[in-house]
Amino acid sequence: MRLLQTTTYQNISFANTVGLGLLEDIKLGYLDKHTWSIHFYQPWVRSALPQADWDTIENLLRIYLRKFNQMINEGAMQMDIPYPFVAQCMAGCVLYPNRTSQAFAYMGYNGQDFLSFNTKNATWTFSQDTKLSRYVQSFLQNYTALSDMVEIIFNETCVDKMKMLLHYGRAALKRQELPVATVFARTPSLEQLLLVCHVTGFYPRPISVAWLRDGQEVPPGPALSTSATLPNADLTYQLRSVLAVAPRDGHSYVCRVRHQSLGTRSLLVPWENHSTAPTIGITIVVLLLVATASAGGFWWWKHRKGNEAAWEAQELII
Repeated sequence: MRLLQTTTYQNISFANTVGLGLLEDIKLGYLDKHTWSIHFYQPWVRSALPQADWDTIENLLRIYLRKFNQMINEGAMQMDIPYPFVAQCMAGCVLYPNRTSQAFAYMGYNGQDFLSFNTKNATWTFSQDTKLSRYVQSFLQNYTALSDMVEIIFNETCVDKMKMLLHYGRAALKRQELPVATVFARTPSLEQLLLVCHVTGFYPRPISVAWLRDGQEVPPGPALSTSATLPNADLTYQLRSVLAVAPRDGHSYVCRVRHQSLGTRSLLVPWENHSTAPTIGITIVVLLLVATASAGGFWWWKHRKGNEAAWEAQELII
């Protein structure tokens, strides 16, 4: 489970905060940037915890955000940090199959790693050694109330709440959507053909996409590239795998897709090489033109011979 925070500081008096809660890749809720209250994406999320727990979580978030903004603005003034800038936080916990758990908390500054929280000994360590990172680290270490709150939330509350959310969100987490694969070709040059396997509409996220050449899997190499798995608007995923081959190399190619929703089966999509079709079509057209021209020439030759015979007959009569 992850809680994501992005705060943009336009100046010392204005900051815009966006907050999002995720269970695996399912959006649980978001933070209203005006009221700092929680709004739920899934109907089962509110039912997972008593309303009193949600009220407590909202109050803790408001306290944290006020202190966080105060700390960042004070640090920016003392360190002469120019506005605007962006601060990001990611915190949460992981529950492993053996029922052990681990909490985590990270801070970022302008898209770079900044600080991380060691939940075992409740200490902050900086990823980049700067005046600002030392100031924030010192502030957090001395602000024991915040550190204690973070430690309690992540080492105890986070795992307990996540177990409840896992119970109520079981159906959403076990959702499966079949992948749809399409194979097509691109020709960036006369010497190269790019075979593209586009796979979309699948859930959950893990998937295996490979190319088979004459039934054998193509090994990793410079000719093979696979994109990152990207989200779709309907909460499914997509990716594409591209294989560079020589045109008319005589091999057969198949895109193989393996996914949890397919069970033990594999989705096999062959590349249909239609490159000979235009050649055949052009040949047929040429043959038809030749045949038409030959027929026309033969008719003209016969017509001319007929006229010559008529003239010869007329001369004999005369």
